[in-house]
Amino acid sequence: MEKLAIDRVAENRRMVVVGLGQTGYSCVRYLCSKGFDVAVVDSRENPPGAADLRRDFPQVSLNAGSLDVDILLSAGEIVLSPGVALAEPELQQARKEGIPIVGDIDLFCRVVSQPIVAITGSNAKSTVTELVGLMARESGLKVKVGGNIGIPVLDLLSAEDSDQTELYVLELSSFQLETIHDMTPLVATVLNISEDHMDRYEGMQPYVAAKHRIFNGCHKIVVNRDDPLSQAIVGELVESYSFGVDVETDEKERVEGQQKSSRYFGILKAEGLSYLACGNRALMEVNQLGIMGKHNVANALAALALGSAAGLDMKAMLESLKSYRGLPHRCQWIGTWREVEWFNDSKGTNVGATLAAIEGLADVDSSMNGSRQLILIAGGLGKGQDFSPLRAVVSEKVKHTLLIGEDALRLQEFMKESTVCNTLQQAVKLAAELAHGGDRVLFSPACASFDMFAGFEDRGDQFVTTVKALFE
Repeated sequence: MEKLAIDRVAENRRMVVVGLGQTGYSCVRYLCSKGFDVAVVDSRENPPGAADLRRDFPQVSLNAGSLDVDILLSAGEIVLSPGVALAEPELQQARKEGIPIVGDIDLFCRVVSQPIVAITGSNAKSTVTELVGLMARESGLKVKVGGNIGIPVLDLLSAEDSDQTELYVLELSSFQLETIHDMTPLVATVLNISEDHMDRYEGMQPYVAAKHRIFNGCHKIVVNRDDPLSQAIVGELVESYSFGVDVETDEKERVEGQQKSSRYFGILKAEGLSYLACGNRALMEVNQLGIMGKHNVANALAALALGSAAGLDMKAMLESLKSYRGLPHRCQWIGTWREVEWFNDSKGTNVGATLAAIEGLADVDSSMNGSRQLILIAGGLGKGQDFSPLRAVVSEKVKHTLLIGEDALRLQEFMKESTVCNTLQQAVKLAAELAHGGDRVLFSPACASFDMFAGFEDRGDQFVTTVKALFE
């Protein structure tokens, strides 16, 4: 934080939190514990957590229904929740008046001295974050995992053993990254970038720029060789690690011999088997992974690269990859009925995530002839995305698509064989009728859930319940 901002906060102990919800509430709790005068503003008439705020923090004023400019201008510093866009005119007015605007990540980083592994990406960031946290625990470190996944970062500080923590592993969204200034992570990565949140960003360029803020001040970076948009331009003093699912041939090894070092993670093939590899060294067979799909091979390599950059033990990391079974709603295997496998990927809220799920599950077993073995259930709230990248992959690898939700008809324009269903339950029933032995049914919506469900968790839970009710 700039000296002017520090001086202002020292002089004016009033902190205004914009946006309540889970993160905003964690900010209120933290700031009150530090003795600040706290006020909250929220554009919603009845923001989530309002009743709890009034009960637990009666001294904190809550202005609901608008972003009151007078309250914003009274602040020594504004703490912005990630769900509220910086572009709001009231916030822009406060910024023009010289009032600093930060997020919970900056508040966290001001008091934390332990190393941080910072992870973002359009897809898979929760899986990789959980994996790195598991690898750190298996390596014997006292680690805390949070951020955009699970526990807000400021709540990680409230635990009794926070002083004993040796490493923080944080998942960060583009919204959180918009307001960071003070983070200097030990390791940072943008796992991948695909079109998302186009209802908030005016095109890809500002979205990519927000993601790349994670690299500011970092000591080491991890980049995805398969995704140019993930790759950052950094100074020579920043150590660079990479991962990719590109298969290495003997000729390529000779050409790139110097690059294939302890910082280069990929795939090696030998005697018909595929191995996770570090440089030219095979680490473990791909089929020993506890998670399924080509996209999860990339996630495993990303976690290995991040863990290596953070100094974690290789043996412990490999054991973690064998035992880890994945997070709910992320290509989660539900079960097999009538020789048909069912997968819940409700967290697939954008086109990139659904493409990864389709390609991962279609390619997971080459003996099944790869293509057109999937029945896809998709649809929901499209968030202004371009659905056209789905056309070629769905045409090649999906037998039939069942579409639900607000943007079902718009999605159908890019689906060769498709049916629009009124409900998720109707789609599940029809999928069961269409599937034959050896097929897979994949629920990966490529859309947000809020047109029909409380969230992606609710959507995924309803899918699982419906599938099990149909067969069990």
